[in-house]
Amino acid sequence: MTETRIDRRFKACAEKGRPALVTFITAGDPDLATSQAILEALPAAGADVIELGMPFSDPMAEGVPIQRATQRALAGGQTMNRTLDMVRKFRQSDQDTPIILMGYYNPIYVRGPEAFVAEARDAGVDGLIIVDIPPEADDELCIPAMKGGLNFIRLATPTTDDRRLPAVLKNTSGFVYYVSITGITGTASADPERVAAAVGRIKAHTDLPVAVGFGVKTADQAAEIGRNADGVVVGSVLVEAIRESLDASGKATDRTVAAVTDLVSSLAGGVARAR
Repeated sequence: MTETRIDRRFKACAEKGRPALVTFITAGDPDLATSQAILEALPAAGADVIELGMPFSDPMAEGVPIQRATQRALAGGQTMNRTLDMVRKFRQSDQDTPIILMGYYNPIYVRGPEAFVAEARDAGVDGLIIVDIPPEADDELCIPAMKGGLNFIRLATPTTDDRRLPAVLKNTSGFVYYVSITGITGTASADPERVAAAVGRIKAHTDLPVAVGFGVKTADQAAEIGRNADGVVVGSVLVEAIRESLDASGKATDRTVAAVTDLVSSLAGGVARAR
């Protein structure tokens, strides 16, 4: 593959001597207009890379915060077409910030993998993180994505041993996403010493950047994890900030966008002092 936005952004962050801040929100949460406003505000708040969750009814890797975000989005009528339209609208004003669609294979499968890859690329998507497709099924989506010009980012976990790691890394591009805990999102904090050892072990097998997610909630944690990682991924705490900003009927308020961007700015300060 030729150099992508993701490649350029991680390289630029490395040249600044800091890890990249990777932020996750669920598309359509808490409603389409507010979600679009949050998406467009993330880069100025300090997000280097954006993961945009594709709402799905059975988000098996997610903890309660992202499950709730997905339910809010689906209840608001979010669809794959609307998610891709969000990216198209974002690209009207931002041609530099990488956007990665994150989620599950079912909504892609029903659309057709090759058709989906073409649509996503045309909309301005840079990469995919699909958590329920193992390397043994690379022909399903990973290979079509790479041929279509999208980075396919794989997840490594604390249980990915040295025998399994080469298979995980084989067709990975953009970066490696290291899941810092055994479990679902938003349920525990990462252990910096274990993360540092794991990142070192992965880097012995690949030249790709390694971003660490699951369990990072504060600026101090982002700084600590970012001392050894090339990227710090934050998601559950951001979607919780959305939930906590809603009114009694579950609707967005005038505080909702700022609730996310203020937190992202704090986290960006954390990664800035990581080294």
